[in-house]
Amino acid sequence: MTVESIFEWPGEGVSRVPFRVYSDPGIYEAEQDRIFRGPVWHFVMMDREIPEPGDYRRARIGDTPIVAVRDAGGGINAMVNRCVHRGNLVCIDEAGRADGRLTCVYHNWTYDLSGRLTSVAFQKGAGGKGGMPEDFDLSAHRMTPLRVAVYRGLVFVTLSDDTPPLEDYLGPEMCANIDRVVGRDMVILGTYTQSMANNWKLYMENVRDSYHASLLHLFFTATRINRLSMDGGIRLSDRGWHHISYSIAATDREEPEYDPEKLRAADDDYDIADPRIVRGWPEFECGTTLAIQSVFPNFVLQQTLNSIALRICTPTGPDSCELSWRILGCADDSEAERAARVHQSNLIGPAGLISMEDGIVGSWVRQGTRSEPDKASLVEMGGRDVVPSPGSRATEVSVRGFWRGWRDLMDI
Repeated sequence: MTVESIFEWPGEGVSRVPFRVYSDPGIYEAEQDRIFRGPVWHFVMMDREIPEPGDYRRARIGDTPIVAVRDAGGGINAMVNRCVHRGNLVCIDEAGRADGRLTCVYHNWTYDLSGRLTSVAFQKGAGGKGGMPEDFDLSAHRMTPLRVAVYRGLVFVTLSDDTPPLEDYLGPEMCANIDRVVGRDMVILGTYTQSMANNWKLYMENVRDSYHASLLHLFFTATRINRLSMDGGIRLSDRGWHHISYSIAATDREEPEYDPEKLRAADDDYDIADPRIVRGWPEFECGTTLAIQSVFPNFVLQQTLNSIALRICTPTGPDSCELSWRILGCADDSEAERAARVHQSNLIGPAGLISMEDGIVGSWVRQGTRSEPDKASLVEMGGRDVVPSPGSRATEVSVRGFWRGWRDLMDI
């Protein structure tokens, strides 16, 4: 079944999004082939998570289980986490250290750290009987190898031979922001994982939606961390697939739209009992205090004040996804800087003072859309095209850019 046989995209282009794409099982299955196993780079982990030879960590790219392992030479290999024998997972634990080999627990078939099959239990049988055929060749079998690229300590994997080099895929503007935020010796301060009752695309739309940020998130607006009245804008990669939304808090000015009588989020009486949650220091010379960057399809690099985080949104079904967070600091942080990052981490994550709304709003959209799949959402804030918005975040251009990427890969 092709996507074209399931539905037609509205004639208005990416300024309309059919509700069907958020719940249709056929579309979900097609995404696994065309996007997650397609010509796309997927962030899976940081290289520091597997620092020593034999260290491995599991991940998923869409529905495909993978494992990345540090080899004896210091390189990183990635393979589909599947035994060539009967399809069992080779690595069961989420992370660990292999003693020079990877062994499938089911029948004890063993692989080297590059995924090549090296031994088969009872290959010659027992007592001269049974075993594998005489012409069975170990060297003809291996775990499916995947391409790996590392940029600024971020490990990306692709399942397609047609994917362009990573830096070409990202583009210079996306690379520059990664350089700015994590182009240092970063450490992981903590991790979160949360399940969400909505299609993965609803969350990735939300990530790119700069229009909602100071409307849904009362904390953003009331504490003046992020408002549309601040200087900022939207940067896009060449094709619009990837985006950066940024703002500079020091430039905030009065805006009549932020009137408590008009907007629920504009509550000027709101206050916080512990100001350490928003207390920090001017970390970046550019003055940027908020930058949300997404790399198509499902990776996010976030800077909120001094809180830095990586997010991956992994689909787990047409109506569900899993969001994993890595909260970062710098190896050379002072004690006060590290404390500030830890306090600010209360802004994000499953129960974050900002992020908790993002974790639930997708399920509300799912409930509102699934009964009428032939209707469509209206995505016209800031226009109908996909071009950078250097002076305004009152736009949905980066949402339209996501759907351009989706349509390009899904060929619809």
